[in-house]
Amino acid sequence: MNRPSWTVHKFGGTSVGSAERYRHVAQVLLDRGEDPCAVVVSAMKGVTDTLIGLVEAAAKQDASYLNQLDALADRLSSTLHELLSEARAAELDATFSRDIEDIADLLRATWLLREASKGSVDLISGYGEIWSAQTLCAHLNARGHETVWLDARDVLTVEPSEQGSPSPLLEQSEEELHAWLQANRGEATTVIITGFIARTASGRPTTLGRNGSDYSAAIFSALLSAPSLYIWTDVDGVMSANPRLVPDAQVLDQLSYQEAMELAYFGAKVLHPSTIAPAVARDVEITIKNTFNVDAPGTLISSTGGDDFAIKGFTTIDDIALLNLEGTNMLGVPGIASRLFSALRDAGVSVIVISQASSEHSICFAVPSSDVDAAQQVVEQAFFAERHRGQLNNLSVSAPCSILAAVGDQMAGQVGIAGQFLQALGNAHINVRAIAQGSSERNISVVIDQDDAKRALRAVHSSFYLSHKTISVGLVGAGVVGSVLLSQLDEQRALLLRDYNVDIQVRAIATTRGMLLSEETIDATTWAEREAALTPTDLAALVEHVKPAHVPHAVLIDCTASDDVASLYGSWMEQGVHVITPNKKANTKSMQSYRALRQARRKNMHYLYETTVGAGLPIIQTLRDLIQTGDRIERIEGILSGTLSYLFNVYDGTRPFSEIVAEAKELGYTEPDPRDDLSGTDVARKVVILGREMGLELELDQISLEGLVPEELEGASVEEFMERLPEHDDAMRARYESARERGCVLRFVGSVSRDGSATVTLEELPLTHAFARINFTDNIVQFTTARYNPNPLVVQGPGAGPGVTAAGIFSDLLRLASYVGVSR
Repeated sequence: MNRPSWTVHKFGGTSVGSAERYRHVAQVLLDRGEDPCAVVVSAMKGVTDTLIGLVEAAAKQDASYLNQLDALADRLSSTLHELLSEARAAELDATFSRDIEDIADLLRATWLLREASKGSVDLISGYGEIWSAQTLCAHLNARGHETVWLDARDVLTVEPSEQGSPSPLLEQSEEELHAWLQANRGEATTVIITGFIARTASGRPTTLGRNGSDYSAAIFSALLSAPSLYIWTDVDGVMSANPRLVPDAQVLDQLSYQEAMELAYFGAKVLHPSTIAPAVARDVEITIKNTFNVDAPGTLISSTGGDDFAIKGFTTIDDIALLNLEGTNMLGVPGIASRLFSALRDAGVSVIVISQASSEHSICFAVPSSDVDAAQQVVEQAFFAERHRGQLNNLSVSAPCSILAAVGDQMAGQVGIAGQFLQALGNAHINVRAIAQGSSERNISVVIDQDDAKRALRAVHSSFYLSHKTISVGLVGAGVVGSVLLSQLDEQRALLLRDYNVDIQVRAIATTRGMLLSEETIDATTWAEREAALTPTDLAALVEHVKPAHVPHAVLIDCTASDDVASLYGSWMEQGVHVITPNKKANTKSMQSYRALRQARRKNMHYLYETTVGAGLPIIQTLRDLIQTGDRIERIEGILSGTLSYLFNVYDGTRPFSEIVAEAKELGYTEPDPRDDLSGTDVARKVVILGREMGLELELDQISLEGLVPEELEGASVEEFMERLPEHDDAMRARYESARERGCVLRFVGSVSRDGSATVTLEELPLTHAFARINFTDNIVQFTTARYNPNPLVVQGPGAGPGVTAAGIFSDLLRLASYVGVSR
C-alpha cells in the first residue's frame, strides 16, 4: 500500500505576526485537511530583528537591551494568553520565560566581553522560530488537531559557507528526520518545523541566513520527498516587477526554476535566492500564495514554467558601482580577464555583471557599492606594472548605478526581444552603460544610472506587459462637456479593457479651480469632491505627469474654449503628447499658426478634432475620406450650429423671436451670452476649419459673415441685450413672412467653395431643400463633389448638447487607440 505524500507549507513572519494571524494560519491548514502535512514557520514579524538588536546593544554595553528584552517577553506572553486557554498559555509562557532567562545570560556575557560571537548571534536569533513553532502547535492541538513540533536543529545538518547560504547534508539529514518522525510523530497529522535554524556537523547551532525560512522549507520538502511546497507570504504571488515601483505589475501564473532563480538573484523579494536548489534536486513544485488572500491562485514554480510571456519579470539591484578597465595593450593579451577576476575573488569581492567588448580593449564589471574601494585597490595592485608602463589606463568608476534585469526562458530564440527591451529604454531616454546577456538567453542585464532606475523599470515593463493601446489621459476643462466625457469613460473603461484591450487611464484633470494629478485612474464620480488634493493648475506639470515613461501613449483632451490653451497644442505634440479637442481656436488662428500646428502633427503625433465642426457627427472624417479616395470637393455647405438650428426650427412667427431666444437660453441650448451664437462667429470658425481641410488658404476675416446681433446691442451687457432684443422682433418677423410668402424657410447656413469663397448668412431655402427638413438641434452638412453631383452627400444628426459632443471626443480617443495600437 502506497503511503500518502507529504505536503509542505511555509508561513512567513507577517503570516504569524499576531494571535489573530496564528488563528488564520491554523484555519488555512484545517480547511485544507492535508495528511501528512509539514509546516515550516518563521518567527513572528519583527522578533528576529529584535533579537539581533539585543545582541548588538549588549555588545555596545547599551543597557536599554534589558527593557527591550522585557518588552519582547510581554509580547510573547500577551500573544499566548490571547490565543490559548489560561492553563496552556501559562504552561507555554513558563517555557518561554526560561528561554528569556537563557537569552539574558548570553546577553550578559556579551555585555562583559563587549563583542558578540557568531555562535551567540546564531543561537539567540533562532529563538523566534522556536517560539513560533511551539505557539502554532499548541493552538492547533487546542483546536483538536493532532500536531507535534520539531526543532530543525535536531535533524538538519548543514555545511557552513564562507560566501552564500550553508549547504544541507541531505542524506544525513534525511536519515535523522525519518528517525525523529518515527520516534515522535505518533498519530499527529501535522508537524510544525522551525525555519531559519539548523546545526553544523559538530552540532553547533547555526542559521541559514536572513529570510532563510524559505530555504528551510525547500530543504524539508526535499527531505520528505514532498511533491508540493506552498510558500505563504503577504503578496498574491511573484510579480512581474516590484509593485511599489511599477503600479501595473502583474502576478505571474507560472515560472520555471531557472526563471525563479534569476529573479531571486537579481533582487526579487518573494523568494530567498537559495530556495530553488533543493526543489530542483527533488523536483518539488513550489507555489507562492498569499496568506491574506487565500483564494488567489498564486504563482507555480516548476521544472517547466509557462510560455505566456517571453519575459516573465523585471527587477533591479541598486547601490551598484560600475568599474571599467581599459587600455590598448589589452588587445589579444591572454590572461587579463583571468588575473582580474581571480584577484577580485581572492579579495572576496562579488562581481554581479561582466561585459567585455569583442575588441578586448576594455572590461567593465559591476560590484556592490560597498565593495568598490576594495575592488579598486585589488585592481591597482594586480595591474600595477601595466599601469606604471602606461599600458593600462586608470580604473574608472561610475556610481551610484543600478542593474536592470529582464528574465524569461522564452526569450531564447525569439527574434527582437533584446531590440524591444533596448528600444523601450531608448524611448524613455535611459542611457545604458553596460549590457550583459548569457548564452542561454534567459537574462538580459543592463547597468544604468541609479537615478534612472525607476523610470527604466517602468518603461521596459510597459513595453512587454502593458497593452500597446494603454493611453494616459489628461483632461483640461471639466465643465459640462468634460464632466460628461469623464462619466462616459468611467462607464466604458472595463468593457474596453476586457473586449478590445484598450486601457484608458485618466491620470490628470485641470480646471480653473486647480488640478488633480494621480498615479491611478481618477474616479469620475468622486474627483470633483477631492478639493484637498487639488494643486494650482500648472499645464507644464500636467503634461509631464500625463507622459510617464511606463505608459506607451499620452493624450491631452482640451474641453475648454480657451485661446491660451489652444496655443499650447504644438508644444504638447513636440513633447510627444497627442491632442484631442472640440476647441475651434487652434484651427482658426492665422495660416502661419495653422501650418506650424500641422508641422508638429507630422512628428508621429495625432491631432484629432472631429467635434470642432459637428459635435458627434463624422463631418471631418467624411471630408478626409472623400479627399483621400480621390474625390474633388466643389462645395461644402451646412447648418453648423445646433443653437441656430433650434431657433429657426422653432420660430414660426407666432411668438416673438426674442422670446424663443430667451427660452433657448433657459434650456441651456445657447451660450451664457446668446450673442456668441447669434453673431455667427462660431459657424464662421467651422467654415474656416472645413475650408482648410479642403486645402484652402482661408483666414477667418475672409468669411462673408451676416450675424444676427443688432449693431447697437453688440456692446451691451447680457442683461441689457436680453431686455432690448424684443425691439428687433419686427425685423425678424418681416424676414420670416417674406420667406414664407415665397414658400421658403429661414436657415442659418455656412458654406465654402473650391474657389475660396465662403459665407455665413441667414438664407431663405425652399421647403424641398434638405436643410428645410431638419429637427430641433440637428446639424446638417452637404458635400457637393465630383462624385456626389448633382445629388450631394448629406450628413445629418444632433449637433448640440454635452452628451453628443462628449461622445464625439470619446470616438476620437478610440480612433487614437486604433492608430497607435499594434497587435502582438
